[in-house]
Amino acid sequence: MEDKLIVQKNFKYLMYGLIGIGIISMVAGFILDPERAWANYLLNNYYFVSLAVGAAFFGAIQYISQAGWSSAFKRIPEAMASYVPVAAVFFLLMYFGMHSLFHWSHEGIAGTDALLAHKAPYLNIPFFFLRVVLFFSLWIFMIRLLRKISLKEDAEGGMNWFYKSEKYSKIIIFIIAVSFSLFAIDMIMSLEPHWFSALFAAKSFIAAFLHASTVITLIVIILYKIGHLPMLNRSHLHDFSRYIFMLCIIWGYFNFVEFMLIWYGNIPEETIFFVSRSKGAFGVLFFANMILNWFIPFLFLMPRMTSRSKLFLIPVIILMMIGQYTELYYYIWPAVVHEAKFGLFEIGTYLGFLGLFTLVVTNTLSKASLVPRNHPYLEESIYHQF
Repeated sequence: MEDKLIVQKNFKYLMYGLIGIGIISMVAGFILDPERAWANYLLNNYYFVSLAVGAAFFGAIQYISQAGWSSAFKRIPEAMASYVPVAAVFFLLMYFGMHSLFHWSHEGIAGTDALLAHKAPYLNIPFFFLRVVLFFSLWIFMIRLLRKISLKEDAEGGMNWFYKSEKYSKIIIFIIAVSFSLFAIDMIMSLEPHWFSALFAAKSFIAAFLHASTVITLIVIILYKIGHLPMLNRSHLHDFSRYIFMLCIIWGYFNFVEFMLIWYGNIPEETIFFVSRSKGAFGVLFFANMILNWFIPFLFLMPRMTSRSKLFLIPVIILMMIGQYTELYYYIWPAVVHEAKFGLFEIGTYLGFLGLFTLVVTNTLSKASLVPRNHPYLEESIYHQF
């Protein structure tokens, strides 16, 4: 079964236009409000790399569990993961904004702050970027290895390549789980180096897996709408919905437990994070995060009827994509910008990164058959019904 995506020139021009809007927004931001511009830069970098790494994790889980239902759609997480090398370049360029983003990066700060002096062996710029290089090197190597094996399977068939994908997937899930958790601590938690939470790293990893699953589902539906992936049916949608439903519950649980334990312990070093975000727009965002990332998917994806319907799934996914943005905004803005600002800078920067991410994903999708024709479980996926 051959199903190739042909990316139209008009679509590419549209994505180039979005990238242009993003560049203009970033340049204007750096001129008029550098700290806000760097906050936007970090938020959108992290937003889209979390989707890419989360998609790689999703794809690996399908191999390990020997899932048949999803085998026809494995090109989508592969394509999303292909954005990781692009994100690596952007994170390395963040070197020029370290002082605007990270309080601990200022020279001599450890001499006036005992806690930062204690953390200095870990929180220092050379070691910070050494970890960035290490994390991205591991992700890029494993993602490209699995992609290469996947294409070999497409060309030659047989079970050998499938078994290799399964074997390496057992390695990549541990690499991603550990490294992305540490990556979240570096990029988000260290914005407020005096605060600590034992659950933040795991919560961030779950958020990446959750939101990647929602975007994978959205791309599958879009491809179906434009004439690809004809095997997609209500049973597939139900399984995609189960991933989102399950992960939103875990995400909600981690968020509730983190807040409840910090509230109950009432330790100033922990509570300061929520106290500084309890007023004004940030206080509203606390509840908006729970509504967008937990309550809405929990409410609408629990019933069998709505979880199998594209009419319900698409709005829920879009709201969850907004929820991912609001969650990161809630973490980053009070630490860097210190007040709630949202306008053309934020919209333009997001559109720029969205255009770039979409261009990379569609370009990767166009390089191989959308349906992995020699996957051993393909027939099971095509005729998946329950």
